[in-house]
Formats: sequence, structure tokens, C-alpha cells
Amino acid sequence: MEKRSIIVNGYAYPNISAELLSQSLPNLTFISAFSYGIRSDGSLILLDDSRIRQAAQQSDVQTLMVLSSLTEEGDFDSLILGRALYNVQKREELISEILENLKAKKMYGVDFDFEYIAPQEKDIYIDLIRRAAQRLNAEGYLVSVALAAKTSADQAGLLYEGHDYAAVGQSANLVLLMTYEWGYAGSEPMAVAPIPQIRQVLDYGVTEIPPEKILMGIPNYGYDWILPHIPGVSRARSIGNEEAVWLAEHYGAEIQYDETAQSPYFFFWDNQGRQHEVWFENERSIRAKLQLIDDYGLAGVSYWNLMRPFRANWQVLQDMFDVTKLPPPGTV
Repeated sequence: MEKRSIIVNGYAYPNISAELLSQSLPNLTFISAFSYGIRSDGSLILLDDSRIRQAAQQSDVQTLMVLSSLTEEGDFDSLILGRALYNVQKREELISEILENLKAKKMYGVDFDFEYIAPQEKDIYIDLIRRAAQRLNAEGYLVSVALAAKTSADQAGLLYEGHDYAAVGQSANLVLLMTYEWGYAGSEPMAVAPIPQIRQVLDYGVTEIPPEKILMGIPNYGYDWILPHIPGVSRARSIGNEEAVWLAEHYGAEIQYDETAQSPYFFFWDNQGRQHEVWFENERSIRAKLQLIDDYGLAGVSYWNLMRPFRANWQVLQDMFDVTKLPPPGTV
């Protein structure tokens, strides 16, 4: 049976190890270098992503530059759009810098990843994306946008209100839905990306964004909670999926599987007599997530992030799909 070819993106920091790069690149369409930023005057903060770009080029993988609300001080500023890009001229100047960077570094496009956008800055963000898509597409470059996992247009909360699915879906070439972090460092123990919650986001997402533009987010990590969980106090430790399996083996814990969330979990007692609850991803949970690509007719998936090994994931992906490989912009 012929396998469908899908787009696969993965995010990486510049200090990713050579070993992880070599494991990941054969399975990717894009690798997204995290992260470029914006100065207070609206100009572009560059990123030394030469290692990522050189390795990607050798593996026929195209590189995207991720632009986020990272500031000169190395922090993320949710109000940077209004402060630095308050008028059309500022936005156009930033887009010119983006275009210059893409050409100089032979990158494929830009991925906008602005989170916690204040509601009053939503229109600035939409205008920036629209203008960027018009100019970059005209020169053969792609525009991708990462959006919070919403289930309705009017969903309340700072994480959601600045992300307009319909408006972004009109302009962007690809839209990443960040379908993870239901279980997070400050939450009660639960699956990071439970299937029912992912389906709720996709059910809404495909009504506002063409499914052939959508990349579904997949987490490449889990969390280790110390019990009892104390709301507002307890903080889980982020762990890799292979590390989770090692923990279970080390402490003799039985890995269980939640049929509703479609995620593995286990409990163990550490050397200090504390009980832990761990949720993570394995081959079975990844297969359940990848099945949603065909269920919804999506373009593909995007992994956050590639900084931890998860070899079993790539094996499942290869078993289910072919990975789209694209020529560099301007070569077709």
C-alpha cells in the first residue's frame, strides 16, 4: 500500500547535538531554528543557526527562521508588537529584514510564534502576517504561524485572544496548532497531549483553516510530578520520552496506558520515599496521534522539540507515512 507523503517540521535550538540532528533530519521536511527576536526599535535580532542550516542542507531539509517575541535581554515580551511594530512602516521594515535574512542564509521561510498576545495587539499581528505573506510569497518564500490550541473563536484567556484562526488561516501558507501542554509543569498530573482534547481543537480548527494548511503539534517530552500534587505549589519536571522509559525500568515501575487519553503513564517511589506520577509519549501514543492526520486530512505534524532523543517516534512515522522533501526556494 502506498503511503501518503506529509510535511514534518521540528523545532531546534542552535546548540542541538550533532547526534540528535542526524537522528531527526531524515524524517523532516523543515527544521525551525528557535528563535529570532525583535528589538525595541522594531529591527530583527539575528540568530546564529549556521550548524542547523548546514546539517539540514546536507539532508535535503529546508530551514525556517522562527520569529518570536524574544527581546534583546533574552526575555519574551507579550507587548513587543505594540511597542516595536506600532505602525505600517515599522512592520514593512521588519519584513524587509526577514526577507534579507532568508535570501542571505538560503532559508525556506519564516515561522511566526508570538504567544500571549494582548487583545489590543491582535490586529497588529494579523496585519504583520498578512503583509509578510504577500511579500514573501511573491518571492517564493513560505510563511508559517504557530497558534494556541483553541476550541472556539471567542475562547477567553491571554493565550487565546490574540490568535485569530480565520484571519491567520487566510494569509499563512502553514498553520501549526500547538496541541500540547494540557499536562504542564504547573498542572495536576495528566497527559501532555490527550487525544480527546486534540480532537476538540482540530474539530474547531478545520472550520476556520483549510486542513491542508494545518500542522498538528506533537510533544517530544513528558512530565514527572511528585505526589501529592499541591495546586499552585507543585511543579513537574520536564523529561524526555526515552528518559521516562529508563525511569520506569530503573525503579521497577509498570508502565500503564490510558485508553481515553491514549497516553502512557506510571508511578514510582524514589530513594527519598516520595511517590511520582509520570506521563509521556511512546510508540502507541504517537501512532494514535499520527492517525489524526488522515482522520482530518491535515498537511502534517510539527514536533516541539527535537532537543531530546525519541527514536521510536521516527520508526512509527516512517511506518505510517513518507516525508515530503522540498527543493530550496527559487530552484523550481
